[in-house]
Amino acid sequence: MTDTAAPVQHKGAILAIILISYFMILLDNSVIFTGLPQLRADLHLSETSLAWVQDAYTLVFGGLLLLGARAGDLLGRKRVFVFGLVVFATASFLIAVPPAAWWVIAARAVQGVGAAIVAPSALSLLTASFDGNERARAVAWYAAMAGIGASAGMVIGGALASWISWRVGFFVNVPIGIAMIVLAPRFLPETKKLAGRFDFLGAITSTVGVGSLVYAILNAAEHGWATIETIVGLAVAFAGLGSFVITESRVTQPILPLRLFHSRERTGAYVGRLLYLGAMMGFFYFTTQFLQGVLGFTPLQAGLAFLPMTAVNFAVAMAIPQVTRRVGQATSLVLGIALTLAGMIWLSHIGSGSSYLTGVALPMVLIGSGQGFTFAPLTAAGIAGTTSADAGAASGAVNTFHQVGSSLGLGVLVSLAAVAPSDGSARAVITAQAEVALTGGSGLLLLALLVAVALIVPGIRARSRTESVAQTRTAHKEATTTRIATLKES
Repeated sequence: MTDTAAPVQHKGAILAIILISYFMILLDNSVIFTGLPQLRADLHLSETSLAWVQDAYTLVFGGLLLLGARAGDLLGRKRVFVFGLVVFATASFLIAVPPAAWWVIAARAVQGVGAAIVAPSALSLLTASFDGNERARAVAWYAAMAGIGASAGMVIGGALASWISWRVGFFVNVPIGIAMIVLAPRFLPETKKLAGRFDFLGAITSTVGVGSLVYAILNAAEHGWATIETIVGLAVAFAGLGSFVITESRVTQPILPLRLFHSRERTGAYVGRLLYLGAMMGFFYFTTQFLQGVLGFTPLQAGLAFLPMTAVNFAVAMAIPQVTRRVGQATSLVLGIALTLAGMIWLSHIGSGSSYLTGVALPMVLIGSGQGFTFAPLTAAGIAGTTSADAGAASGAVNTFHQVGSSLGLGVLVSLAAVAPSDGSARAVITAQAEVALTGGSGLLLLALLVAVALIVPGIRARSRTESVAQTRTAHKEATTTRIATLKES
């Protein structure tokens, strides 16, 4: 059920605006990766500061997503969507002109605020604008952006870093953002404003909890688990997350209604997404450094090295609506995670003597095809069975676990990589770190596969049975009504 039916002639424009905007914010998850060596040299960053350039974005993005989703419900999703684009485009400009490390990290955090506003409104506007098969195709395109945006960012970031500067990767967001700001008010439908209030306490406790956890993990990677900073960070994290759960169970209008977790399908989708994205962010981060630091690729070559993954990802993602109709969402999801896991295990065996073709490209084909199979059913499971009142919260939860998984996963894998042997040449150190981190990423994917089999697949099958029974009852009721009407006429 849509809040505001979109005119048929505008649906193409609506889908384009939503997908381009979502692609832009996901692009900035990875556009920085191929420019990391150049960025580190330009701003004289340590390994931890370098990780914070990425985590400042994904952490704030994930931490404020639930509040962003609630803002769309209360203030109108189109209005909030446009405001988020303004914040995002402005922050992108500020990232491109930083004089020092603290500036780029702070600007990345502001950019995360804009992304946290845009992402949940985008998915909510999409579900409000399309119904039935049209919605299924639109969600498939939206899910495809989740994989394609990240891998395309590697190519675009690498090309711009090689030809001009890593800064240009953020400048390009400015004209794109302005175009979307101009077009969105004209084409996007406005949704009903819900009465209520903001759950600021929930937003603060969730952001503090997750932020402290990521900080503690990254600090442990550089200074150890026994340091006072790490211990305090972990204590604040558990206190913040515990307070968040208590708050959400008591407030009348929570930013994350705990009833969303009453469905094992949705619960599995959120946890599985967190684990899956944690593995994928580590994959991008360490594979990029291996390509440049060990195989000697330029930023452009490193970006182009991800093309096999991008191409197969796009091809599979576009075929997903037909595939799921034939084999079902559950089969597609399990196959996708299994393919990604196989590719990650293969990639984790890279060494200083590995070739690009057999050591990197072929594993990437498996990972890319796995992403194509995984994201659409994982997204659909995250919003399955929700009412219109919970649509914004469910959309926010999908994106929140996506971004929090990216932050936590990268933090965990950077911490794991720190235990790799640090003696020897720079190439040997980078290789050892990549091997350890990618092995850890394989572990995260194995957990994601277990979650899918234990929670999501049974949930999908149970929902399908319920829907089938409901359809049968509806058909029987309609047939009975028709027979009665026929008898009366005769």
